Amino acid sequence: MGPGRRLHRVDPRPPRGLLYHAVCRFSVTRAGSWLAVKIAWKVDPRMLRLTGGRLSSAWPVRAALLETVGARTARRRRTATLYFHDGDRVILVAALRGSPRNPAWYHNLREHPGVVFGGLPFRAEAVEDERERERLWGLAERIYPPYADFRQDARKAGRDIPLVRLVPGPADAGPRAQVGA
Repeated sequence: MGPGRRLHRVDPRPPRGLLYHAVCRFSVTRAGSWLAVKIAWKVDPRMLRLTGGRLSSAWPVRAALLETVGARTARRRRTATLYFHDGDRVILVAALRGSPRNPAWYHNLREHPGVVFGGLPFRAEAVEDERERERLWGLAERIYPPYADFRQDARKAGRDIPLVRLVPGPADAGPRAQVGA
């Protein structure tokens, strides 16, 4: 997204329509999972860039482009991820569809917390407080109901899915400021 663009605000509180819930239900079917794992993760970053952040394979569920710096490589990495707002903060769920491991983008932002999300600079921080995590999980499951199943699957595998809070940051906080990125 270019200068002057704003990240589409995603309020977790209002009810969602039938199309929204149909997309969420499809996403956890065998075909939907295959699409997400084999195709969407490759196509969505390009689609988000081409449409100025307006369209991804998850539509009408909102996704945006997360740019991190690789924890080991220090190279810029881009991935599309779902999000929602909690006040002026953006919340990301490092679900990886309930996998036993965290997504690479989570490791990257833990090492380099200055990120660009939806074309805007942020500082990433893991949400550690248990009461705050439970409150945010309630909101996350309103945005994307399959998160509840992903959370159960991850727990069975011995992992608590991290929640990440993005706090608006200075312009030099993101990967674009990294040397060699």
